Amino acid sequence: MKYCSECGSETEKRIPEGDNRERDCCKGCDLIHYTNPKIIVGTIPVKDESILLCKRAIEPRYGKWTLPGGFLENGETVSQGAFRETLEETNTEVEMGELYAIFNVPQINQVYMLYLAKVIKDDFSATTESLEVEFFNEANIPWEELAFPFVPIALKNVFADMKKNEFPLTTHTIERRK
Repeated sequence: MKYCSECGSETEKRIPEGDNRERDCCKGCDLIHYTNPKIIVGTIPVKDESILLCKRAIEPRYGKWTLPGGFLENGETVSQGAFRETLEETNTEVEMGELYAIFNVPQINQVYMLYLAKVIKDDFSATTESLEVEFFNEANIPWEELAFPFVPIALKNVFADMKKNEFPLTTHTIERRK
């Protein structure tokens, strides 16, 4: 950050008094600009032991398969954002279930929150964000064509949990290999 969003003055990186981290601080009005992780929300849309996946029509990972999801917007609850993102990417409404998985991705400053969801109609279709939208059962998941590291983890977990009919909330941390 070069300029303060409040007064337009230049900013500098420094540790503010009473803090323990370097921050962007305004040289003019002394405003401290905190940056926090982005929240990504989405669903695992299920019907008859199959999961609805989207083939991305946008970067990053254009043409790869993923679960419907995206950035939480201001003014939304996590559940509302997950529902909206699912509708935007699959063109269908879902019945929202419980929060199922949280993925911490610290190297890109993101936290993913995925809900279980039930697909209630077969009216899904491609959208401006999805080239294709299709149901996959465990045997035909395109494992080598999945977009992001959290997707195979979530899919493997949900298929295992379907067999037990138990769906505990789990947390995961995905860190870049060194």
